[in-house]
Amino acid sequence: MASGTRKSGRFSSEAPDNTIADIWVYSQRQAAGQFDPEEMNRNIDRRRQLRNEGSNRQSFGTLLTENQSPKTRSQQRSANVNVQRSLQLLDEAVGTPGPLLRSARKTPLKHSSYTPKPIPTSAKFDVSATLGATPGQSMMMETPMSLSQVSRVGESFNDSLGFTPLRTGAQEPHGMDEDITTTNVALLLEEDPGLAASTGLFGDFLQAVKDHPAEPQVFDLIKSYTQVCSEQVVLLKKLINRATPGHSRFTKTIDVLNILEQEKNTWALVGSLFRDRLETEVKGDQEDMIVDQLGKKMSEKEIVDRLYETDHSLRQGQLVIDWLEQVAAGELENYYDKVEFFSDQSVTWENTLHSLQQRAGAVPAGYNRPIVDKMDPDAPVRQKRPLADLDQEDEGRLLKYIFVYIRAGQLDEAQRLCSKCGQAWRAATLEGWRLYHDPNYHSLGPGGEVSAVEGNPYRDVWKAVCWRMAQEDRFNLYEKATYAALSGNLKELLPACETWEDCLWAYFKCMVDARVEQEIRVATMTDRPLEQLPGAFWDKMLTPQAIFQEIQASDNDEVRLEANEKYHIIQKYVILDDVPGLIEEMYSWLSNSGIKPPHHLIRFMAHLVLFLRTIGKTTKEEMCTFILESYVMSLIEEKHTTLVAHYVSTLPQDLQLEWYARFLQGIEDREARQQCLALAEEAGLDIPNITKLVVEKIRTKGPDFKIDRDAALEAATTEEDHQKIEAIDWLVFDPSQRAEAVRQANAVMRTFIALKKHAAAREVFSKIPPGSIDIIYRNCQMQHGTTELPAEDDNAIREYLCHKAYLDAHDSFNDWFEHYHNAKPSKPDVPQKASFTERVAFEHREKQYEADMDRWRRSLELQTKTTVERIYNVLLFVDGGWMADQRQVGMEGKD
Repeated sequence: MASGTRKSGRFSSEAPDNTIADIWVYSQRQAAGQFDPEEMNRNIDRRRQLRNEGSNRQSFGTLLTENQSPKTRSQQRSANVNVQRSLQLLDEAVGTPGPLLRSARKTPLKHSSYTPKPIPTSAKFDVSATLGATPGQSMMMETPMSLSQVSRVGESFNDSLGFTPLRTGAQEPHGMDEDITTTNVALLLEEDPGLAASTGLFGDFLQAVKDHPAEPQVFDLIKSYTQVCSEQVVLLKKLINRATPGHSRFTKTIDVLNILEQEKNTWALVGSLFRDRLETEVKGDQEDMIVDQLGKKMSEKEIVDRLYETDHSLRQGQLVIDWLEQVAAGELENYYDKVEFFSDQSVTWENTLHSLQQRAGAVPAGYNRPIVDKMDPDAPVRQKRPLADLDQEDEGRLLKYIFVYIRAGQLDEAQRLCSKCGQAWRAATLEGWRLYHDPNYHSLGPGGEVSAVEGNPYRDVWKAVCWRMAQEDRFNLYEKATYAALSGNLKELLPACETWEDCLWAYFKCMVDARVEQEIRVATMTDRPLEQLPGAFWDKMLTPQAIFQEIQASDNDEVRLEANEKYHIIQKYVILDDVPGLIEEMYSWLSNSGIKPPHHLIRFMAHLVLFLRTIGKTTKEEMCTFILESYVMSLIEEKHTTLVAHYVSTLPQDLQLEWYARFLQGIEDREARQQCLALAEEAGLDIPNITKLVVEKIRTKGPDFKIDRDAALEAATTEEDHQKIEAIDWLVFDPSQRAEAVRQANAVMRTFIALKKHAAAREVFSKIPPGSIDIIYRNCQMQHGTTELPAEDDNAIREYLCHKAYLDAHDSFNDWFEHYHNAKPSKPDVPQKASFTERVAFEHREKQYEADMDRWRRSLELQTKTTVERIYNVLLFVDGGWMADQRQVGMEGKD
């Protein structure tokens, strides 16, 4: 380490060992009466030996406590804090403070090639607070980890995930810190972390729906949607800020981030506009109030307030402006060209001033190019001379930043910035827009007090001047755009608009401005004639429909492309209050088999349809149903098994059966099946008919079967057969469906028996729990008050018993056949020329054979008797014969 830059140490298990620090720690025990010099010497010698040998570096606290009772965690943490604080004081006492304690030196002048660099937090402006994690940096962690721990965490992911190392400088303020948690680690190990991180959004939306079930809570639900998307956007931005630029693992993450940002903005727009529309419908007409105020002298502010209360379309236009400005304000933190990055001086045009002072003192200037020789605000225009190069660059940067504030609806911040940069005169020029209002005209305040007068009484003059300033070609593009926005000069405002949102803001702002100005000039009663605005101000009275048409035909290629983005199209229809057109557009995206929309867009469209249905704004029900079906399909494809039931319940009854049955066909785990049925019951679905349909679909799936009479006695059980067997489980979870379970099992067994798949038929038979017939009778008693079963259930039980008789007979015959042909004992052969020993052995085997034969005959007799009885049970099945229905379905009560 260079001299004069001594750095404070930090005592932890990862920090370098320090003998001086060891001595200092022991010295702290002297106050407590625990200081032992000999013990200190022994431990310090031991630590020095460990360092020399390169052995494991144990923390100094561990060595200190070997011969003591262990400290609590809080006591150890307190000791570490005291150590760090004392070492900082020691650094300050020795001389030059450590790097973490030094303040950065400020540079008063700027350079055109200036690049923001990270500076310590003790400086006035911390660039990292605004830039966040730049490509060469990553965010500082707030967790109390040592620098070596932070380094190890960063190195473990850098190579494999493309992350830049963690910065060890100042912490990021304004909530930009990020902890390395187990959850984040799991996300970073995914193939695409953004996709994995956004998967939980589907469940979050469902939870929001469940948290706001009542119709009056519909706009709280919209706020929840917006909040969920906003939190997800923050998470994705953190992941992207940690990534190396251009890393392939984050390609889809950026796409998802853009989609969710647009969705968040769209939900905010939907909530704002539809809330106002519903409130307008509730309030009804305001004509009575208008009539009451006719003939009353009102100030500009009162006129405009009344206009906003009574003109629904104007109010909607202002809400669109507010929404666009709110979106832009949310992006200000990412604005890279902030004036604060380049200067903290309150002197305007400091380089020009410096040059003029040098020339006045006969000091040679750095250049001889003619510049202004006056410092008043109009000097560059009046003298037609430029400022100094660096000031010209800073002036352009300042003017653009002012326009960015105006675009974000933060006029006060723009004025603050002007004053901070030494241009208070420019801040004053932005003040003249305020509407004039004298509250003392009609009455004084309490106790006869005179209230302050608001606004600009010569606003008309100020506005005409702003219009002419926007027309001045010698002004900067963004300076012209700033005054064009304040005066409603659309022609000069559009060149500064780079995006679809910017253009929409410009059009709507000029439309609202023209409508307000028209009302003021009609309703205002003044003692002087108002300053006339140019004819171009009144030439084009815009409408929302015309605005979108002009944006669609914009000369800016980028704006035209953005106008065709799906979320911008949705926003257009929402602003125009064209719900049928919106439904048709979304339907066309989903019905197009060529390109399938992203899953998040499908989720948004489904929830938008549900919102419109809640407030009674839906039309074209078939298209709305198709959109909801598409979302259900998306959930099934993405394996969101716990979400399907709720959204299926939003479909018509017949489609509920169809879609949930289709979904259940892919569920094979028994516990998952039970969970899906529980969720279906919670969602109010028709479980009996759904499970019946599931079994029927699985049972009838596959090609038509053909009976091969020449096939083997027993055919093999295929995978498809196993699916049909397992399908019966859907009907045995609920005892009330036991009759249906028997009917479906009968149908499957009939097929298997016809195909000579007796083993498969036996498996189906075993799926029906014992005692099912008693359960069927009890269910009938509970439902109908009698034990007389309906014909359908009675016939099903009879067929079930027929299958049992047949399978028992078949199994018994197989056992008899096996016993007769394969279990008969073999007679021992008579040995030729046998010795005495061999004859004795033969006699013994012959006796054993006779005993085995006797047992075999008795077993055969019993097996034969059983088989005959079971075959007779089939051939002579009671009440009409085997597999013959005893009662006709639907014939009860008929003679």
